[in-house]
Amino acid sequence: MLPWSPHPSLLALSLFASSQASILSFDYIIIGGGTSGLVVASRLSEVSHINVAVIEAGDSVFSNPNVTDLNKFTAALGTEIDWQYESTEQKYAGRGKIAYHGGKALGGTSTINGMTYIRAEKAQIDSWGIIGNRGWNWESLLPYYEKSEQFVVPTVAQTEAGASYVPSDHGEKGLLKVGYSYGLLNGSFVDEVEASWSTLGISHNPDSNGGHVRGFTVWQSTLDREANVREDAARAYYYPFQSRPNLHVFLKTTANKIIWKDSTEIIADGVEITSANGTVSMLKAKKEVIVSAGSLRSPAILELSGIGNPGILSKYGIPLKVPLPGVGENLQDQPNTAITLQAQRAFNGTMAYATFGSLADIRINLPSSSSLKLWASTVSAAINSSLPATSLYQLFQIQYALLSRGVPDAETIIGTTMNFGLGPSGVVGSAFWLLMPFSRGSVHIASTDPKLYPDINPNFFLVDFDLEVQIAIAKWTREFWDTDHMRGMVTELSPGFEALPRNATDEEWGDWVKGSFSSNSHPLGTASMMSRELGGVVDSRLKVYGTKNIRVVDASVMPFQVSGHLTSTLYAMAEKAADLIKEDLLNVKL
Repeated sequence: MLPWSPHPSLLALSLFASSQASILSFDYIIIGGGTSGLVVASRLSEVSHINVAVIEAGDSVFSNPNVTDLNKFTAALGTEIDWQYESTEQKYAGRGKIAYHGGKALGGTSTINGMTYIRAEKAQIDSWGIIGNRGWNWESLLPYYEKSEQFVVPTVAQTEAGASYVPSDHGEKGLLKVGYSYGLLNGSFVDEVEASWSTLGISHNPDSNGGHVRGFTVWQSTLDREANVREDAARAYYYPFQSRPNLHVFLKTTANKIIWKDSTEIIADGVEITSANGTVSMLKAKKEVIVSAGSLRSPAILELSGIGNPGILSKYGIPLKVPLPGVGENLQDQPNTAITLQAQRAFNGTMAYATFGSLADIRINLPSSSSLKLWASTVSAAINSSLPATSLYQLFQIQYALLSRGVPDAETIIGTTMNFGLGPSGVVGSAFWLLMPFSRGSVHIASTDPKLYPDINPNFFLVDFDLEVQIAIAKWTREFWDTDHMRGMVTELSPGFEALPRNATDEEWGDWVKGSFSSNSHPLGTASMMSRELGGVVDSRLKVYGTKNIRVVDASVMPFQVSGHLTSTLYAMAEKAADLIKEDLLNVKL
């Protein structure tokens, strides 16, 4: 048994304690044992006199093969460890409801995601500071990217298979193992892919984690290469430290709402929970409650606790504690579409190929900035003006400036049956998506029952320009497969040239995109870190406006979408958040 495998007695103690929760108190209570929550819990519990409790609705999945197996990461989707959310009807996409995935397990979504480790674009992190978040920019976050990371240098064979890195871009002493799988596809195919992108003006990016993602790269993953298993947040930040007497995890336990002190100030007294056996009780918080339930649940917990839009809370008879109309708003997600192809030979290995391009690369023009006011008005009207058009206009100006500077807005990846589950041997998939949509949606409670899922409405393609970009990426992806290097190696299965001919109109492309896309399950922004006047929910120290001791630490605080994947940035943000919390506790700059 590994030295940090689950300790049965400790897990049993946590489960037993949940039935006695009314008598328990902790310095910090963290709602959600996912990617961000476990980072914060681990770092806070490094201080021996700080007692930390983590409330997690799921269970330990340490030995679940659907989690650990590097070759079938999609196997867990739709199982009991997937929340299996569903959106509302997507009327602007001409679609019904869209599936959303989220990890319901210790480790959260890091237990079921694609394990991709690609950081954000430098300019995107800098934009957080531009809208007033003091201390948040690439320069200040980079040390936390590196602090979290234990990069494993690729082997000679992996390098020959396309793995590459820039040593100065990585950390070597962090808790999270990052690197390449031994199963990386070998042979000449990676060279053919790189040459094909080169003919389209896309160069090789030796490392997408240095703050610039444009180009073709073989991506790095969150995995333990030597153990040949997924490296999720629990393996990195919890199991090695679970024996700490000041770290307590309540599994299969639902956080219902925050309980308030009887005070003229808005101070959390603790959290009402429901344990696995149905017992409702309370955990007391001596210092803070930290909400880390993810972009789709954190706003619901705030609303159930009386923080949010007064109109929504009054609809369900919830006493208002803090009026914050931005709670649950500013939801941004990426529409994911895929082209599938039958290869002329089977592939024995994992492809981890990603290509990022700007609007210029996919040959689409950015409309005049005069469009921004119209888009802002359109989005504001669609969300009942919970975010005013004036606020959205300011946010859109920042996003427009990033696109004008060539920050990538397109990503297309290539995968084989081993890591995409696409069917018969030799089937290759190219999934692709718009990175920075202007469309915005919302997440709000639909009941006072915490067990019922919130209404999730990303408003895909609410802004027409988003559809134009997605169409352009689709054409770009097909063009890649039609280069001299690729042509003849594959036959397109879906959509296929009969359904969507080479001379298809944009209207035909749009119909196909709307009829075939899915959620990328990269939701963020629903408790945004920005000024209260703009519609923000938390300040630059991640404290919820109007409260004395509530913070949010997860993807919901990210104000804008990023061109990388969320996981790497979430680990870095949570590392920084833990330092902010320690600073406030100790009144010492760390």
